[in-house]
Amino acid sequence: MNLKKMITESRNKNSMEIDKLSTLEMLEVINNEDQKVSLAIKTQLKEVAKAVDLIANAFLNDGRLIYIGAGTSGRLGILDASECPPTFGIPAGLVVGIIAGGKDAILKAVENAEDNKQMCVDDLKDINFNSKDILVGIAASGRTPYVIGGIEYAKKLGAITIGISCNPDSILAKSVQIPISPVVGAEVVTGSSRLKAGTAQKLILNMLTTGSMIKIGKVYGNLMVDVEATNKKLVERQKQIVMEATDCTKKEAISALKDTNGHCKTAILMILGNLKASEAKILLLEKKGFIREALKAIKFN
Repeated sequence: MNLKKMITESRNKNSMEIDKLSTLEMLEVINNEDQKVSLAIKTQLKEVAKAVDLIANAFLNDGRLIYIGAGTSGRLGILDASECPPTFGIPAGLVVGIIAGGKDAILKAVENAEDNKQMCVDDLKDINFNSKDILVGIAASGRTPYVIGGIEYAKKLGAITIGISCNPDSILAKSVQIPISPVVGAEVVTGSSRLKAGTAQKLILNMLTTGSMIKIGKVYGNLMVDVEATNKKLVERQKQIVMEATDCTKKEAISALKDTNGHCKTAILMILGNLKASEAKILLLEKKGFIREALKAIKFN
């Protein structure tokens, strides 16, 4: 593929002389370009919504969300995956990020790793990737062989495939069931797709996981009710969440969290439903973790 014909590799007319500008002027150019990212993503929201619904359905049917990428794209996938367990209280293996070149590539480039299709196939086999899982290929260019190899393998297994790229009609976009292609334009520094393209990828990954977690009951209102209290800050956040969700006092929140072994969602249902901790726990299990569904059951009983 001719790199000069790719939008992500083209030169940006607005930054042709960025090296001559004052620091403030330079940053204004960067900031003006960054503002184009959210507008580019807006054009892709229907595709993102399709992806969110499919991911949520996979979670409810023993499937996983797997990200694959090289370089910046791979690191962004790992970042998003690693933040899901503490935020939403999910098992560590439910959302997985895989980068070309393995763990070493997280901190530094691994030569030629992104050019190896079979390497991604091997990486997917290592985690027992199967047809219940959803594979999201992340590649700003939309042509990274490592990612394309993984998508081809996933399709052979009958798994759902999603592609995030910043070049329209890319190889990746044509290869997946759901292409998400925000065209953010040429980068301020030519070809440096860690900039606008990377920002677009990060925002879309945020939507995929946050949206799907909301769909499976991990959020009540706009509160992260399955947050794990893994440090002092999060212990306090749990108390605040229970208080916000129920309008109870801090003392009542502390007591409910104690009775539920620090399970925020159960504590909320316990207070709102005037239930014992054991009753709230059972009801949540019956309603698959959805607080609103559990409250409806109490109301109509």
